[in-house]
Amino acid sequence: MRNLTLKQLRYVEAADRLGSITNAADEMNISQSSITAAINMLEDTLGHDVFIRTPAKGIHATATGREAMALIRRFIYQSRQFEEELSSLGGAAMGTVRIGCYATAAPSFLPTVLQGISEDFPDASIQLLEGNMARVMEFLRDGDIDVAFTYEDSIDSQCDFTSLFSAPPYAIVALNDPLAQKDSTSLEELIDRPMVLLDLPQTHDYFMRLFSVRGLRPTIAHSSRSSEIVRALVSQGYGFSILNIKPVEYQEGYSRYRILPIRNAPEAPVFGIARLSSVSQSRMTRSFIQSCIDLRDKGALDALTVPH
Repeated sequence: MRNLTLKQLRYVEAADRLGSITNAADEMNISQSSITAAINMLEDTLGHDVFIRTPAKGIHATATGREAMALIRRFIYQSRQFEEELSSLGGAAMGTVRIGCYATAAPSFLPTVLQGISEDFPDASIQLLEGNMARVMEFLRDGDIDVAFTYEDSIDSQCDFTSLFSAPPYAIVALNDPLAQKDSTSLEELIDRPMVLLDLPQTHDYFMRLFSVRGLRPTIAHSSRSSEIVRALVSQGYGFSILNIKPVEYQEGYSRYRILPIRNAPEAPVFGIARLSSVSQSRMTRSFIQSCIDLRDKGALDALTVPH
């Protein structure tokens, strides 16, 4: 392994991540032969194949290759941390923070956070991945991101969690629904209407549990994996829905639907920052997390929720 340079390890990691020598060469802006040479050197050093090569289908790691890739990614991450810490000596934190965000929350949540980061750390670079809650946690466990913005209920014992805000569920109804004339609603008032369900891993069970703990069962008329589609269907009168984080475009009196607090909703899930307990964070990542906490403490995130 001593003959492999950090640059070559990055070539190998790119090939594995992209599943293609060609794509890795394009990303790294080098020749395909350089990627191939790095892979061959790694396999010669280990004494076994790291990748299975399939014509016209790219490459994928063998079982032992996956173990090697995990070690290589950890080493690359640590080397990046070292470079950033060294560059930051005597000055402001700088470098890259890789973040993952629950996709439904991202349009409302991220602009506020990223604006604050750009003001506090103009030299910082942000890399973003989005997905449902299960996918975001996969990104974190696989080392693809440094921090995850998600709900506390989605994390496991490997993670530390910092709360940013609680997000009580709220109902959305069409403007021509009689409920739209009220200031709030209850689960009992909603139950006779068809429901448009945001149907993502973990969210389905959460929304059903809101009703079941009160002995209620909603009628699911439509479902979607997109909160935008859910809101569009509600606007057209296809039913009510329940969400947690207020959409950034919502304006009382101007939007085509009405948001109503739910008086008797039993759960207010907590949204915040998850990170792996076993991973030492770079100075830039630590500064990023603190900046998010500062935004929370200043009340900059309060507009994202609908109080009971």
